[in-house]
Formats: sequence, structure tokens, C-alpha cells
Amino acid sequence: MYVVCEKHLEDAIEEFVDVYEQPPDIYRLDDVSFTDWLAPHKCDFCDDIPKYLVV
Repeated sequence: MYVVCEKHLEDAIEEFVDVYEQPPDIYRLDDVSFTDWLAPHKCDFCDDIPKYLVV
């Protein structure tokens, strides 16, 4: 699972495919919510605010 900004979305997709050998599901963080999970405040690849969840 990756939480990433817009500029690192492609990197997260590539890494996910390399590891799991299948395409990920991609969600905009503004459009999803989970009761037991809070989105991190920064991208997994940089310090920018994340916009996407890649799972």
C-alpha cells in the first residue's frame, strides 16, 4: 500500500506492479474514508501532501 502525491503516483504504480505482479486499485484520498485508518500527512516518496491511495 502506498499513499502518494500526484507527482509520485506513477512510481507507486510501478513499484506495486513489480512487487505484486498485478495492477493496483487507486483511490483519491478525498473520496475515501476508513474508520480505523487515518491517511499519513506526507507522501511515501517525499514530504508533499498525499492525494492517492494505491492498494
